[in-house]
Amino acid sequence: MPTEHHRRPTSSDELLRRWCALLDRTRSSGPPAGPYGEDLLRRWSEPHRRYHTVAHLDAVLHEVDALAGYAADPDAVRLAAWFHDAVYRPEHSENEAASARLALRALGEAGVPGRRADEVSRLVLLTRTHEPEAGDRDGEVLCDADLAVLAGSPQDYAAYAAAVREEYSFVPDPDFRAGRAAVLRDLLDLPALYRTPPARQRYAERARLNLSTELELLLAGSP
Repeated sequence: MPTEHHRRPTSSDELLRRWCALLDRTRSSGPPAGPYGEDLLRRWSEPHRRYHTVAHLDAVLHEVDALAGYAADPDAVRLAAWFHDAVYRPEHSENEAASARLALRALGEAGVPGRRADEVSRLVLLTRTHEPEAGDRDGEVLCDADLAVLAGSPQDYAAYAAAVREEYSFVPDPDFRAGRAAVLRDLLDLPALYRTPPARQRYAERARLNLSTELELLLAGSP
C-alpha cells in the first residue's frame, strides 16, 4: 500500500541532501545546488497547504524510486516530482503550468541541459490530467507515483480527502462537492488509473474502491 502514512517521513535535511545529489547528477557544472532545494522546500512548506506538503513530496519521491526501473530517465522523473506542485494555490487553475515554468527556469539557471529541463517541464504538465501517452514511461512513472495516495487504507484515504477539503476551505460546501465529484469522475473515467505494471497490481483495485466510495458519500451529502 502507499507509504505516505506508514513510513517514517524523510527529514528536510535528508531531502535537501538528496536534492543536491540529484541535481549534481543531472548537470556537469552550475551554481550551488542547495539554494534551489531550499527554495523548493519553502514552497512545499507554505502555510496554506494541507495535502500538497513536504510529506506528499516525500511520498511521491519514494514511489518514483520504487518504480524507477520502469522509467526511461529516472532522474528526470525525480526532478519533475520535486517541481510538480512547487507552485500551488488552490484558488488558481494553472498551478501545473506555473510549476512547469518554474522548473524550466530554475533548472536552466542551475545548469541542467536544455533537453532534460524540457523533459522535466513536460512531465510536470502531465500531472494536470494524469494521462500520459502509451509508451511514455517517464510520464507513467510520475503519474502513478502522484496517484499512489488514492490506494491508501480507508483511514488514510479519509485523511487525504479531509486534507484536500481543508485546502479548499474557502469554497462553499455545495460548490466543493460538485467540483470534487467532477474530479473523482474524471479519475474513474481514465482508461487506466495506473499505467506501470507494479502500480496496477498494487494499487488499482483499492484506488477505485476509495474513489467510488468518496463519490457516493459526496452525492449522498455525507461529510
